[in-house]
Amino acid sequence: MRSGGDQEDADIRIGAGATADAFIHSSRRSVAIHTVDTMSRRSERITLQARDSNAPESTVRLPLKKRKSEPSKKKLQPVIKKQSYEIQTCWSEDGASPCVLIETPHKELELSDQSSFKQYSFKNLFIKASPIPHLSWASSDDVWIKMLNKELKYVHDKSYLQRHPKLQPKMRAILLDWLLEVSEVYSLHRQTAYLAQDYFDRFMLTQQNVNKDYLQLIGITALFIASKIEEIYPPKIYEFAYVTDGACDIWDIQRTELHILKALDWNLCPETPISWLKLYAQVDAQKEGENFLVPQFSQQTYIQITQLLDLCMMDINSLDYSYSVLGAAAFCHFSTFDVVHKVSGLTWESVAPCVQWMSPFMDTLRSEARPQLKNFPKVQADDRHNIQTHVAYLDLLRKAQECQVHSSNCQMSPVAADAILTPPNSTEKPANP
Repeated sequence: MRSGGDQEDADIRIGAGATADAFIHSSRRSVAIHTVDTMSRRSERITLQARDSNAPESTVRLPLKKRKSEPSKKKLQPVIKKQSYEIQTCWSEDGASPCVLIETPHKELELSDQSSFKQYSFKNLFIKASPIPHLSWASSDDVWIKMLNKELKYVHDKSYLQRHPKLQPKMRAILLDWLLEVSEVYSLHRQTAYLAQDYFDRFMLTQQNVNKDYLQLIGITALFIASKIEEIYPPKIYEFAYVTDGACDIWDIQRTELHILKALDWNLCPETPISWLKLYAQVDAQKEGENFLVPQFSQQTYIQITQLLDLCMMDINSLDYSYSVLGAAAFCHFSTFDVVHKVSGLTWESVAPCVQWMSPFMDTLRSEARPQLKNFPKVQADDRHNIQTHVAYLDLLRKAQECQVHSSNCQMSPVAADAILTPPNSTEKPANP
């Protein structure tokens, strides 16, 4: 017989319901005892590891989970959610009505016969075909779309004078005339002067009750900002303060500059009427194989068109039209509409009102001497047409506006309408012999 201590130390009963007991004898010096028995009902091999009660308990290591391999894309493809759309008109009912598709997830998708869609052809109705020829350095379509997007982004409206009761349209004309004169003195480009005009008009649209005493400060600051945007070597800020004859100092211009930039939300790159006009002239004169960035149009004809555009922009009613239409209308007075349509893609219905509005200005310029190219120091001969010039625009504007009033009165007159002469007054009748 074995002692009770040895029996408890080395006696292990294996399996519930086993038919025999396996006794394992081990000395006190042994550390672990391994036993294997195959007497289970299912004849499974069971391995047990016995260890000394004084040995530290070993850490149980869980089997490492294998990283699942990424399933194929076919298995990961989510179920395509069926979406329903409805057509919404964007424009008024009286004109063209292009449509856009808007998602309507709250409406159930109704299955319909897809063969019925064969009778429709979809195309982009918002973007005119690009008249810009193929460019080696960019996509002509991208350039054209970007220019059209700017027409929608930069908004101008002549109604801002209603927000400034103390101002009159003539005050704006006097300011712009002075800015054109300053631009010529400093040999600034036409684009710089037109940017200043755009900054001024859009800034005034964000303000209220501006006094006329601040117009010169706002105007010269707008020209200062425009020169830093467009010119390679812009004049210094003290030069802009100098031309105001002491009315504005450097600190006034700097403070107003921040005010204008914040009001415009730093949107400083519109497509001006002069940039549209230059594009139209270049597309019309473009020759195959020539560099599109090198001007190929007549400089003499170009400065005549720019003089008409300068005069029209001084009239606040020019803000009734988009900049692209203003450039096309001015170009139309020196060309045919077929050419204008080719270079702009605009229809006659969209250009005709502006062309008619410009007619008195064109008639006024016909009675004046033709402008001549001027020589500017440090300006190359092939860039002279891009430098802003100044003439007596205020006198020309007064004549053009008088002509407008006269033409409008003639249109309203019954004589012009029906060609019926009214009888003279009694005092004007000849006396009977």
